[in-house]
Amino acid sequence: MGKLKVKKIVDKFQLEVLSGREHLDRLITTSDLSRPGLEMAGYFTYYPANRIQILGKTELTFFERLHPQEKEVRMLKLCHDKTPCVCISRGLDAPPELLAASKERNMPVLRSQLTTTQLISKLTHYLEAELAPQTAMHGVLVDIYGVGVLITGQSGIGKSETALELVKRGHRLVADDVVEIRQPEENELVGTAPELIRHLLEIRGVGIINVMTLFGAGAIRNYKKISMVCRLENWDNTKAYDRLGLDEQKMKIIDTYVPQITIPVRPGRNLAVIVEVAAMNFRLKRMGINAAESFAHRLTAAIEEHDDKHDDL
Repeated sequence: MGKLKVKKIVDKFQLEVLSGREHLDRLITTSDLSRPGLEMAGYFTYYPANRIQILGKTELTFFERLHPQEKEVRMLKLCHDKTPCVCISRGLDAPPELLAASKERNMPVLRSQLTTTQLISKLTHYLEAELAPQTAMHGVLVDIYGVGVLITGQSGIGKSETALELVKRGHRLVADDVVEIRQPEENELVGTAPELIRHLLEIRGVGIINVMTLFGAGAIRNYKKISMVCRLENWDNTKAYDRLGLDEQKMKIIDTYVPQITIPVRPGRNLAVIVEVAAMNFRLKRMGINAAESFAHRLTAAIEEHDDKHDDL
């Protein structure tokens, strides 16, 4: 899990800062949120202090019935050192005891005009995306017919040149050189480009080019789900490459296994066309059409038929 400053959610959702503006650099480390109903009643044994605390109409209505001394104690316990912030929904007024406790504990108190359910839904969705496990890989990510293809290989193998040819063929560039990868959900990887090199492509001998400027907005994407990996490697005459496509290779990225194919590189091979066909073949496999398996079945049937005829003789 990553980390996120409270200031980012303040800016993202236009939250009003009621207290602790100077402490918006407190860190959010989990996408889980908490509605401290039991804590308002005084039960702090299993208090999830590291979560954003959401106070809605139910919590604040119950809180108003408490004795003044109980209010102070409850709010001091609620404003834990590990708590990133407290957020009040529906534009409700913050109890004075909460504001006093937040100042004492140096913790921000925020307010939103959204209903409690809307606020929780939007915050959860945003935090799950921002705090998802992340990594960075050397490679190129291209959207080919809706399939996110991550092209990897050693430096100078021709990844960027292949991506340029794919863009010319109508496909869309997501990232070149460095691909930032997040895992927002189980078995799902989303790739994007670092802000500094977004929409840029490096071609040796030419230099840096801006794909969006040269080919238009339709030639780029800001992010794309990674469906398969194409690994480019120099042709090795001593190596037996898969000629049927029956061997399933997988590449582990974070905690997700992604289908991988290895494409040998040598003069005369049009890598862009090969990668494009690999992407189309991947789509067909997802639709239940596997040319390699179909050929294997036909070959087996032909052999069996031949053997039967030979036995008859």
